[in-house]
Amino acid sequence: RKRRLKARTLRQPKKALPSQRKPRLQNKKNRNIQAINMAINKRQSLWTQVDWITIILYLALMAFGWLSICGASYTFGENDIFSLSTRSGMQIVWIGTSICLGFVIMMTDTRIYDTFSFIIYGVLLLLLFATIFNPHDIKGSHSWLVIGPLRLQPAEFGKFATALALAKLMSAYGFNIHRWKDFATACAIIFIPMLCIVGQRETGSALVYLTFFLMLYREGMPGSILFTGVAMVVYFVVGIKYEGVDFLNTPTSVGKFAVLLMVQVFTACMLRVYLDDRRKTNIILAYSIGITLLGVLFSVYVIPFDVTWVQLVVCLGIIIYLLYDCLRTRIPQYFFILAFSVGSIAFFYSADYVLNNVMEPHQRVRINVLLGLEEDLAGAGYNVHQSEIAIGSGGLKGKGFLNGTQTKLKFVPEQDTDFIFCTVGEEEGFIGSAGVLVLFLCLILRLIKLAERQPFRFGRVYGYCVASVFLFHVFINVGMVLGLTPVIGIPLPFFSYGGSSLWGFTILLFIFLRLDAGRNLAQGTV
Repeated sequence: RKRRLKARTLRQPKKALPSQRKPRLQNKKNRNIQAINMAINKRQSLWTQVDWITIILYLALMAFGWLSICGASYTFGENDIFSLSTRSGMQIVWIGTSICLGFVIMMTDTRIYDTFSFIIYGVLLLLLFATIFNPHDIKGSHSWLVIGPLRLQPAEFGKFATALALAKLMSAYGFNIHRWKDFATACAIIFIPMLCIVGQRETGSALVYLTFFLMLYREGMPGSILFTGVAMVVYFVVGIKYEGVDFLNTPTSVGKFAVLLMVQVFTACMLRVYLDDRRKTNIILAYSIGITLLGVLFSVYVIPFDVTWVQLVVCLGIIIYLLYDCLRTRIPQYFFILAFSVGSIAFFYSADYVLNNVMEPHQRVRINVLLGLEEDLAGAGYNVHQSEIAIGSGGLKGKGFLNGTQTKLKFVPEQDTDFIFCTVGEEEGFIGSAGVLVLFLCLILRLIKLAERQPFRFGRVYGYCVASVFLFHVFINVGMVLGLTPVIGIPLPFFSYGGSSLWGFTILLFIFLRLDAGRNLAQGTV
């Protein structure tokens, strides 16, 4: 019995004496203080890792953008440009909320963007799909959600969601862009929101998503796909612009003749580049140019006829030749070149049908005006014509802040949104316009540099998505104001009036800045 009581006493935990409890409580308190200090140091090191050059460029562009909105929306006799009843006053609200939004993003853990990428993308897709059935029609578009006095455009937020989804997909283990299944999945992530936005009658905003293919090219997408896209644009422009011009006084259309000749030459060059087959390249070039030249001479000097029929026969012969080699050798490059030739001819002959039967009348007129087929200065060409007058009147140094005449008298429609750059040209002149473009160039080059230094593929892919979106917006917006690109109605980042675009670009940019600030997390620092 004594032994059992002794064993039970030994099993019972000994109570710590008061003198022994204090060190334990002190150690626990020290651990809590240490954790708090580590969290503080973590936040402090975060702000030392932030790329302040990009933030300075961001703030400078927003400041110049606000001055441009003041000039575009100002009317003679106004005394208070800071009033919330004016566009310049409301833009200050959007700028302030954007800065707060950027701060919140910077304080968020980077793992949230990686973990919830697909969830964010799915939520935005549902929002884009629901917007199609939005009853509010604003300037012929159903792309705006009206919530009381607030109007939001989900398409502006879909850009960062799509970029996150692409980054998540392409950073997954085993992803290979050269595998058709993986490449098709990446394309689906891009095209699904595009289809939703087209359903909202916002073709311009949908085209922005095509810029993600620049990122895919950086990550290993075959250059032939990017070249095919450029070739399609060339076919469309040349074929439509010169379709009604006769070649050497024959029934041959210059547009069709040039496009079919380009298809033959491009096909031969692709054999040289992707298969290094100089003999077959020379054979195709010799037969194509020789037979086409004979057809032209016969049409000019013997019997006038449409030489494009001869070119179509030559293209058919090239396609059969490539199909034979593809089946005989089973080399996949032959199949890609064959698909390029067939797709080029099919695209060219369907372009005219799309232009005249699929596109909306205002879109068709805009393209005809851009290509010089029509001169509608009072209709579709009015915006661009007045914008060119405003920019040209600015001269070298501009007319000065709030001294523009074209913008003050409201000659340029949408001069504080899509055509905001004409205000820069009129008030600040060539020097101010060049300065704004230099700021955008510095921002894009800086984003590319930040993307290249990312240690993980997730950050690099997202960074190149951000740089591509900014590049497309700046190039197309400035180009349409100058009459160099079609008027598709997309904003100039940080300049065009509106909360949706400013918030969208801020979220897009600051998520990348947060990822860049946390790039050293794997090495134990933030």
